[in-house]
Amino acid sequence: MRFLNDSTPGYDLTYDDVFMVPNRSAVGSRHGVDLSTGDGTGTTIPIVVANMTAVAGRRMAETVARRGGLVVIPQDIPLDVVTDVVAWVKGRHLVLDTPIVLAPTQTVGDGLALLPKRAHGAGVVVSAERPVGIVTEADLTGVDRFTQLGEVMSRDLLVLDAALDPQEAFAALDAGNRKIAPAVGPDGRLAGILSRKGALRATLYTPATDAAGRLRVAAAVGINNGSASRAKALLEAGVDTLVVDTAHGHQESMIATLRAVRGLDPQVPVVAGNVVSARGTRDLIEAGADIVKVGVGPGAMCTTRMMTGVGRPQFSAVLECAAEARRTGHHVWADGGVRHPRDVAMALAAGASNVMIGSWFAGTHESPGDLQQAADGRLYKESYGMASARAVQNRTSEESAYERARKGLFEEGISTSRMYLDPERPGVEDLIDSIIAGVRSACTYAGAANLAEFADRAVVGVQSAAGYAEGKPLHASWQ
Repeated sequence: MRFLNDSTPGYDLTYDDVFMVPNRSAVGSRHGVDLSTGDGTGTTIPIVVANMTAVAGRRMAETVARRGGLVVIPQDIPLDVVTDVVAWVKGRHLVLDTPIVLAPTQTVGDGLALLPKRAHGAGVVVSAERPVGIVTEADLTGVDRFTQLGEVMSRDLLVLDAALDPQEAFAALDAGNRKIAPAVGPDGRLAGILSRKGALRATLYTPATDAAGRLRVAAAVGINNGSASRAKALLEAGVDTLVVDTAHGHQESMIATLRAVRGLDPQVPVVAGNVVSARGTRDLIEAGADIVKVGVGPGAMCTTRMMTGVGRPQFSAVLECAAEARRTGHHVWADGGVRHPRDVAMALAAGASNVMIGSWFAGTHESPGDLQQAADGRLYKESYGMASARAVQNRTSEESAYERARKGLFEEGISTSRMYLDPERPGVEDLIDSIIAGVRSACTYAGAANLAEFADRAVVGVQSAAGYAEGKPLHASWQ
């Protein structure tokens, strides 16, 4: 990457401060751009879901990995639960979505409670492990909540073969005028569910899979005394990437933990952070990190900069840290501060191999929280920062009441925030579509066929606030 007219500014920059200039390009189509990353994590799109309890769970991990990204399970989840999640994710189908399974004797109320858990918005009614009906929200609206599903389900089923090619499945759904259908294995038992969009996406994305062809999933550990033993247990459970995570990554406890983790001889990438300087990047790499996580204070749930004054504008932080990591053949993840697809593209232009997204994905069907409705009818989920009092309380649940109260006095994060679902993009896959479309187009503008070329060829300029505002679309007349 180089700055326009080779004029490097004498101050640090956020994503809003920069823009990219088009280059002469021989890349004919955005679909010809390879977005796989070379940092060893196996992602085929440069998206990692941050290890936030309100964002990263099993549904998110399954869905994002199927589209080529990676989800980091948070460090404050009990080890046995994480082990179960890893095994569950690795048992998911590479094309079919995991269905909501209901019995004919369950009630409309049961169905309405479960349907929001998946973006496909349908439940498969099963008897003897075979699909006998399907229900959607439209089927259940206006019906007494105690009515059994067997009375309202649609029995006119289009049933797909689980081994059917995604393009053929799309054609079958389109010909049958169906948005969604259950899929069965050779024995007729329910194997999954597939929507028209899901079939289409299966032809556009490549899942992030391990050597055995199973979906990938990552997990985080902290830097306390038990971190090395937890890391060992996570490696034994089969995590594909290990993230050593703390808000202030450039400290002795992090370096000691990294060395202990490296002593386990992990055969997967080790990520550590967070830092915002070349020196911090170099120290973590020397301690054993394969990838360094960059970002202090840019996240939507983070109050660090306002509380402490500590942090750094994210574009400049990523640019400097990526350059340092590249000197020794290592990589960085840009963690936080992205709010639009353009921000992801700018982080990649600055040299990040993957971009971490947290709160942006909190307001989706796949995030772990329960769907709630505001007074104005809008749907939302609650999110909170991982250094907030709420997160600290969850993380210290086994400590004494005094220790928990003492630690709860100090927080650097928002304890509750409403993340509204976008009616046009309520699922994480909808947001991924938008992000990846933007990144692919950015690569074609730069004349880059892959992410390495993009980071090398991007030409970036600095703009005023008015310049940034000029680039925003106008959704209504200005008259």
